[in-house]
Amino acid sequence: MHVEIWSDIACPWCYVGKRRFETALAAFEHRDDVRVTWRSFELDPSAPPERGGERAEHLAAKYGMSRERAIEMQDSMAAAAAGDGLDMRFDLVRDGSTFDAHRLVHLAAAHGRQDAMKERLLLAHFTEGELVSDHAVLARLAAEVGLPSDEVADTLATDRFADEVRADERTAASLGVHAVPFFVVDRTMGASGAQPPEVLGELLRRAWEARPPLAVVAEGETCGPDGC
Repeated sequence: MHVEIWSDIACPWCYVGKRRFETALAAFEHRDDVRVTWRSFELDPSAPPERGGERAEHLAAKYGMSRERAIEMQDSMAAAAAGDGLDMRFDLVRDGSTFDAHRLVHLAAAHGRQDAMKERLLLAHFTEGELVSDHAVLARLAAEVGLPSDEVADTLATDRFADEVRADERTAASLGVHAVPFFVVDRTMGASGAQPPEVLGELLRRAWEARPPLAVVAEGETCGPDGC
């Protein structure tokens, strides 16, 4: 069973959703038969390398609210994240483009380290105050999860995996995914938002039960437990 998760590194609910999905998957009876792929999604494709100014003021301007209300929203988000064991430090968060970080997630997938790369980027962004558009930062984080330094350098110096990021975003649009996190199972069932683990677990169970039976198109001589 294939689970695809569209998310952005700059999305706090995506971090919470990742942790809740992990809880749901750990409790799923058929977890060893589940393959997870992280798909790219940019909340702000036009974001600069780093957005200056206070984060709360930017949110206030973006959503038409007061600075005080924006700070309240951040505090509420941090409290929700803490309930899932995450330490979100919005006083440290540095916002900017996540495009190159997404390209690194694709590189990590080619080396079987995609989940580790995604986790490291989220921790760096939301807890450690790292700027995940900075190539030096990205190279260091990639090295920490075991990616080959030469391939990381080549990826960051070129447009490698740019097409894959854009393809993920086009697929999201074709599926009607306009907000993240968004969980898709076998391209037949989906769930939007950082749902509680029990809801995500139910998604996994329903998708497993809905798998089509194997279509046998030809039968010949066989051997089984009772003989040939």
